[in-house]
Amino acid sequence: MPTDRIRRRFVVHGSVQGVGFRMAAAVEARRLGVAGSARNRFDGTVEAEAEGDADAVDEMAAWLAHGPPSARVDHVEADEVDPRGDAGFRIA
Repeated sequence: MPTDRIRRRFVVHGSVQGVGFRMAAAVEARRLGVAGSARNRFDGTVEAEAEGDADAVDEMAAWLAHGPPSARVDHVEADEVDPRGDAGFRIA
């Protein structure tokens, strides 16, 4: 696994469920070549993980900060986590 591969876990707060956020995140991740996942959490947030080269993960983080036009993002928490070598992006 390349040493420049990173992974971040994001928790996106705001009006982010029921607005196509996860599907739009998957489209953006695939466009950027980022692996990972997105899932709704019981508290109304969306949790996403993004893995890839640092620039692509940074671009994904910037996208998550505003999301699709139908969403309202209030803030995003981000934590570095260990890369797992995932391939593809899935919606959970």
